[in-house]
Amino acid sequence: MTLIAIIEDNPVNMRLVRSILHKHDYETVVAIDAEQGITLIQEQHPDLILMDIQLPGMDGLEATQILKSNKEFSHIPIIALTASAMIGDERKVLEAGCDAYLSKPVRYQELLKTILEHLPC
Repeated sequence: MTLIAIIEDNPVNMRLVRSILHKHDYETVVAIDAEQGITLIQEQHPDLILMDIQLPGMDGLEATQILKSNKEFSHIPIIALTASAMIGDERKVLEAGCDAYLSKPVRYQELLKTILEHLPC
């Protein structure tokens, strides 16, 4: 079973993403902030991470940098989910270590396609 960690502080977005993933037989674990997310990832070792960028406290970019700097977790693909879709945001997200960038609102097919592209075979 493929395990996907979702780090998202908005309950509506969390439910939507979990619903999409469960319909496609992905198992999920969730956290509502970056600190919880890092702990969750250390404990669960997911196959992929969906990371909201605008989180309370530590933001998703800082959490990504922490995870990618740790050789135990650096191989886990991180897909950034963000409502911020300004020029230059995608570059900033990728430079922080995210493997892909999706803007919100999440589009069903785009989310699934991006996940499949980044999951280990």
